[in-house]
Amino acid sequence: MESKKEHSKIGEFKPMDLLACAAAREVRDGEVVFAGTGLPMLAIMLAQKTQAPTAVCIYESGSIDGRPIDLPTSVADARCSYQAAVADGLMDAFSQLQSGRIDLAYLGGAEVDMYGNVNTTFMGGPTGKRLTGSGGNTDIHSLARRSVLIMPQINQKRRFVEKVSYITSPGWKFPHGPNREWVPKQEVYGAAFRGGPAAVISDMGIYRFDEQGEMYLDTVHPGFSAEDCRDNCCFDLNISKVRGETPTPTYEELELLHKVIDPEGIIMK
Repeated sequence: MESKKEHSKIGEFKPMDLLACAAAREVRDGEVVFAGTGLPMLAIMLAQKTQAPTAVCIYESGSIDGRPIDLPTSVADARCSYQAAVADGLMDAFSQLQSGRIDLAYLGGAEVDMYGNVNTTFMGGPTGKRLTGSGGNTDIHSLARRSVLIMPQINQKRRFVEKVSYITSPGWKFPHGPNREWVPKQEVYGAAFRGGPAAVISDMGIYRFDEQGEMYLDTVHPGFSAEDCRDNCCFDLNISKVRGETPTPTYEELELLHKVIDPEGIIMK
């Protein structure tokens, strides 16, 4: 019989399981985490039941340090406020960001570039496509100490680009000033600088950023190679620092995800 702490084998978990576990492992005990609807909710709840029991979750709708019994359907679900220290609204939630209290935040986007700039606004030229807009993405990516992006990548090479079509949320380096020269975020933000993107978690691998703020491949998900990940980017991804395969979910994590956190199968279908 397998120990619950052992890692599962290929065929015993689904891609969503791996994404949820990889995102959860980014949380450190005692941190304040800003989470939105969907996979981020799974991740913070899993982290609180494993390596980060004292982590505090702020749902963007306004509940602070809630401990839902199982997965809410969205950040507007009343279950988010179960045992919460505060049940307020967007103003209070985002004021925590502006006050510098957020250690980690989860985000998504339509495009991400090699410096962690995120686009959720517009893709393409004059005949391009208008997207949903920031929806808080700018504030979160700008003001959290660390942000983790969760992005699809398989057969979606267009999402990992050298330059995003529109910078909704600034990463480690972006065009600035009248000459539109690429400058470091810290230089622009000055005293308001707190950090930036720490990782991008896709369905192919986990990416991080080096000292120059450039993306590199950290680990590859089982079933893929470093070359697969590079070939699914529109820029020359650095794969020289790959540490190996992303650890698969443990049996304990799988049990928590499917039987405790999301027994209704809201996300873990």
